[in-house]
Amino acid sequence: MGGVFIAFKNVNYTDGILRSPWVGFTNFKFFFTSSDAWMVIRNTLSYNIVFIAVGTFLSVVFAILLNEIVSRRWLKTYQTVFFFPYFFSWIIVAYMAYSFIGPYGILTSWISQLGMESFDFYSETWIWPIMLTFINIWKGLGYVSIIFYAGIIGIPQEYFEAAQMDGASKLQAIRHVTIPLIMPLITIMTLLSIGKIFYSDFGLFFFVPREVGQLFPVTQVIDTYVYRMLKVSGDIGMSSAVGLFQSVMGFIVVLLSNYVVRKIDDDNKLF
Repeated sequence: MGGVFIAFKNVNYTDGILRSPWVGFTNFKFFFTSSDAWMVIRNTLSYNIVFIAVGTFLSVVFAILLNEIVSRRWLKTYQTVFFFPYFFSWIIVAYMAYSFIGPYGILTSWISQLGMESFDFYSETWIWPIMLTFINIWKGLGYVSIIFYAGIIGIPQEYFEAAQMDGASKLQAIRHVTIPLIMPLITIMTLLSIGKIFYSDFGLFFFVPREVGQLFPVTQVIDTYVYRMLKVSGDIGMSSAVGLFQSVMGFIVVLLSNYVVRKIDDDNKLF
């Protein structure tokens, strides 16, 4: 936290960080008055909202499906297959994606063999929001679902036995027993994700689109924008200002979200 004051200084290496001149909110003004500020903020928020909503839903569904697997041998197999992508670095994922959708990729070759018009994935902006969402969920689904699966297996079996005795089907037991009992966990995980809603996974948005300038309108987010501007200008004061903006806005969003949750159900609030 001691380095926060860098956001309010014009840092130069001659005077050093402590003796560099104060510039107030000039670093913030530099970002917000730039032509790309609204675009990168919009992209960051839009992607994160989709990631949180779709990712949480699919993770809960997958955790419930894991809980329904009777064979422990197959359970470990499914867990391993879905959890393994989480350990891939984004550079590996980027090359895997390129091997599929690159000019000579597998998917591109299939399209050509089917007699369809050749399709350049790295020049079409409309498809990248879908692809980035798919890749992000594919990589993180196993990790998040394990957390929800741990919450599900912690539910006492007496609840399910009572539901079965009352004539509840599998879907009814999931709806009236499983979902309500893991709802506090879902709420906490969602609130923690919302806290990072102004941040983005740098590796996903930097390596996977391969820095193709034509894709910047749909792949440029705050983190990649700051990195590229820092390479050009070398102004660490501006990058610190944007980082402080992300932290403050994330803190405010968490407070507002927790307030809404507390009004709806006080037992599920984070604090």
